[in-house]
Amino acid sequence: MGNDSSRLHLPFRHGQRPGKASSSSSSLHKPLTADHFAGIALLTLRSAEMKFKDKWLACVSFGEQTFRTQISDQTDKPVWNSEKKLLLEKDGPHVARISVFETNTVSSNTLVGYCEINLLEYLTQGEVLDLLNPSSSDLIVGKIYISCSVEDPVETEKSFARRILSIVDYNQDGMLSLSEFSDLINAFGNRLAAEKKEELFKAADKNGDGVVSMDELATLLASQQEKEPLITCCPVCGEVLEVSDKLNNMIHLTLCFDEGTGNQVMEGGFLTDTQASYGWMFKLSEWVHYSSYDVGLNSGSSASHIVVLDRRSKTLVEETIDSKIVLSMRAIYQSKIGIGLMDKGAKEFLLSISEKQGKKMNTTESAKDIPKFGQINLAEAKYPVEHFKTFNEFFVRELKPGVRPIACKERDDVAICGADSRLMAFTTVDDSKRFWIKGRKFSMKGLLGPEISSNEFDHGSLVIFRLAPQDYHRFHSPVSGTIEKFIDIPGALYTVNPIAVNSKYCNVFTENKRVVSIISTAEFGKVAFIAIGATMVGSITFSKKAGDHVKKGDEFGYFSFGGSTVICVFEKDSITIDEDLLANSARPLETLVCVGMKLGVAKNSSNVELPNLETFAIN
Repeated sequence: MGNDSSRLHLPFRHGQRPGKASSSSSSLHKPLTADHFAGIALLTLRSAEMKFKDKWLACVSFGEQTFRTQISDQTDKPVWNSEKKLLLEKDGPHVARISVFETNTVSSNTLVGYCEINLLEYLTQGEVLDLLNPSSSDLIVGKIYISCSVEDPVETEKSFARRILSIVDYNQDGMLSLSEFSDLINAFGNRLAAEKKEELFKAADKNGDGVVSMDELATLLASQQEKEPLITCCPVCGEVLEVSDKLNNMIHLTLCFDEGTGNQVMEGGFLTDTQASYGWMFKLSEWVHYSSYDVGLNSGSSASHIVVLDRRSKTLVEETIDSKIVLSMRAIYQSKIGIGLMDKGAKEFLLSISEKQGKKMNTTESAKDIPKFGQINLAEAKYPVEHFKTFNEFFVRELKPGVRPIACKERDDVAICGADSRLMAFTTVDDSKRFWIKGRKFSMKGLLGPEISSNEFDHGSLVIFRLAPQDYHRFHSPVSGTIEKFIDIPGALYTVNPIAVNSKYCNVFTENKRVVSIISTAEFGKVAFIAIGATMVGSITFSKKAGDHVKKGDEFGYFSFGGSTVICVFEKDSITIDEDLLANSARPLETLVCVGMKLGVAKNSSNVELPNLETFAIN
């Protein structure tokens, strides 16, 4: 019998699925070095207590992967008993987000509550966590019962032989007979080793008692690793392994291995909890390619789901756009015909409807739309919802003091993120055009307008902050300095959605209405701060005036209703932008940031080592 056939006859315990493990967990981890491997967490979602009856499912988002449980029965006390192993990296994500959805429709489900846990801090077999309302984190909507244990690298290595042995230890006596040992060697996929199984068995059986113990198996695996590694493919999922990479093979096999708890293994292969929660109608549309999920290149221009990376939790987050709006935007911004219509009067139409919508949002009648407006964390707002008399008052709401701490507040050589937004950062304008801004006529001179010399900025660094309608819409100064001037530039009100920004047929940033301000700083030289209007955003209000001194983190202004964008341009060689922001942008993948998070450091800064402040601005 060939090796593949032998491997298929291995006994898989409850929850294991041959061929499935590699797509959901182990094969997705990037190769690690010993310096970066922090351990493996086993997270189990046991049950929950909700405030009403429904059919429930739970999702776990960790890094760039999301997993989901099965759907429970109709109940207010769902039971899942579902588990997942998660790989921990020393510089990688440590926070897992657990989301609970009610499955009330065939196409999409409703997020009811969530919680977050730091896996490196959890070493417990049982815990009860509050589920928080996604619209107001100070409201509790239920409880979830979990268990979590973390195995450090030393424990993982010690347990490796035990796990390998138990795969074929049919009678579970902790020993391998020759027959069991032969099945294991076959499962390793090593044809040369399979031809000398009896020889290997005798070499492993040091005490000559006719069986191979766990310690004897560990010794054999270690000795063979140095001369002729035995394991060439995973005996659980069948994936081919790099024989010389002992550490990552051990990680792979540990992630694949079923610990025999009897729990269901969560289903994987999802990018976000929203995607994982969709019902069968969405799966059908995926199958016939009506919509697509992607990360990186083309995720903005061709997909109806914008996926961004949350900098704080290092998990992927989804912005879903109504499919009819997506089709409309593609028809307008991704074709010559659509842009031709813009030139024949559609621009004026967008300006007109934006103006009318702005007036409507300033009426007292508009206040009734506030409760319907998206999932916003109202616990952060300075005033309760009842305080706002119009929708626009709510839209430009202030936040409570302290909810957006400023990174290295006393160090003016550290620049910060100026808006709650999805960020793209590039060391040069050419990089921004290669990865993100596809408009053929985009230039620094076109962005800044004729009244400002672009010479200082032509080869400078560019940071784009895209604000979605649900975001906090006040923007703040990223640096400390003196405001030299404000220049109003009239223009269109195209959408700032990536579908338009990634289009080669229009130039959103150089054609839209915008206000350019120049901030003179001691640490970064001159910094251009450009507030750009968009569809439904005709009003840009500034809190400062020319001649004012601003401290980084000071409020600079706000946008009225709609989505909008702020762009910061730094002079050449004046800033070292944080590496994670540049790496994400090169994929290209937007990074979800908050006001006050660290953006970068002045290149002429002293060589004082800074703490890791990427996540500093979140409570």
